Amino acid sequence: MLTRFEAPRTLEQAVQLLQTDPAAKVIAGGTDLLVQFRSGLAQPSAFIDVKRIPELVGIAIDGEGLELGAATSAAEICEHREMKRLWPGLVEAIHLVGSTQIQGRCTVGGNLCNASPAADSVCALIVNRATCVIAGPQGRRTVPVEQFCTGPGRTTLGRGELLVGFRIPRPPARTADAYLRLIPRTEMDIAVVGAAVTATLDEKGVCQAARVAIGAVAPTARLVPEAAQALVGTPMDEAALQRAGRAAGDAAKPIDDKRGTIAYRHQVTAVLTRRAAATAADRARNS
Repeated sequence: MLTRFEAPRTLEQAVQLLQTDPAAKVIAGGTDLLVQFRSGLAQPSAFIDVKRIPELVGIAIDGEGLELGAATSAAEICEHREMKRLWPGLVEAIHLVGSTQIQGRCTVGGNLCNASPAADSVCALIVNRATCVIAGPQGRRTVPVEQFCTGPGRTTLGRGELLVGFRIPRPPARTADAYLRLIPRTEMDIAVVGAAVTATLDEKGVCQAARVAIGAVAPTARLVPEAAQALVGTPMDEAALQRAGRAAGDAAKPIDDKRGTIAYRHQVTAVLTRRAAATAADRARNS
């Protein structure tokens, strides 16, 4: 069976195509889907290219925050000065997705919709309180990023629905984020563990709010309130960072595979969380 190619120009056309053909797949960058297609892991009846829909491409920042189109390329994001200033950890996470050539095509929306537990951008989106804007036959709805993936390769999207974009609130004063991962090679590899932290400090340097998320150590990226609570009310000194790391390590639910053992991943989760929290704190102090 031949796979069709469709290139709708409006969101309504895309929703209609997906509703009438549930075996069709949305293609934004295609850097995951085309690999799966060529290896036989995915056999969609049609590719629905959404990059020609204006609403799905673009970066808009105002006093409320960021609206990011789901089909915006990673390269465009990584070159955006205001995004790098306001959300340095998020941009760093996106910069880790693939090579320079891949970043010209790949998208944050695709990285999320692929629903890999190790996707680099997801933890950084979670700690920055990103919400997904979803369109479908019944209209629009929003869902926090941490609730979008329901398991490896599975999402909350229903029949006829697609991810339109993300909304991220503008960070308060003295707030910063950071993302770190461990990979077996020096570049272009899948995370063994990923950790993201955002922290808000008061004028005296005491943490007023924090969020911690970990990836590649459970079926989906996980928000860890216990790790964040270990930071709140502290100057984010070494003792607080260690407590946060231990809480994140305890929250991890990894598996043994060829890239790492369960024990190793617990330990690395704690280390990366501590280091990401330290980086976020330093950035917040200097913001």
